[in-house]
Amino acid sequence: MEKLKLILPTMEYAGQIMAYKEEMKSADSSMDGCGALRHCETAEEWLAHNALYTDPATLPEGKVLATQFLTVREADNKLVGMLQVRHTLNDYLRQFGGHIGYSVRPSERRKGYATEQLRQGLLWCREELGLDKVMITCYDTNEPSRRTILKAGGIYEGTAPEPDTGRKLERYWVAL
Repeated sequence: MEKLKLILPTMEYAGQIMAYKEEMKSADSSMDGCGALRHCETAEEWLAHNALYTDPATLPEGKVLATQFLTVREADNKLVGMLQVRHTLNDYLRQFGGHIGYSVRPSERRKGYATEQLRQGLLWCREELGLDKVMITCYDTNEPSRRTILKAGGIYEGTAPEPDTGRKLERYWVAL
């Protein structure tokens, strides 16, 4: 497998960020781990939105601190995935979102990238946040994500219907 690295998003990747968004939308993908990208018109808007979640002084009410990553393939500096880490869990995240959300662009799937970016994200959670376990969720119909979570050591906790859609989300805990 190609080497990947998690990096903080910058304007250097603006074109790739917007291309990622379009590819995900065209594939009708749920854009997990992308924060508010689906709703942002520009990369600048998305970067500004992400910045709100990095500082307690600007954190929107009812939300938790979060770090957004781009997953970049080292060989060609191509954005192949996104991963978001929520530093703590509020009531909503405890039921429906977990600590980590992630996605891989459709043209780069089935290459082991989700497994590797999740591995790196879990390592970051342990080393940078001092977490000893994290929750990760996936839709009950998303077999590739379930396999990725299980490979990372995920232990199934339960399933709950998502409030907005009624789609069933499985909750897993991964010990770090």
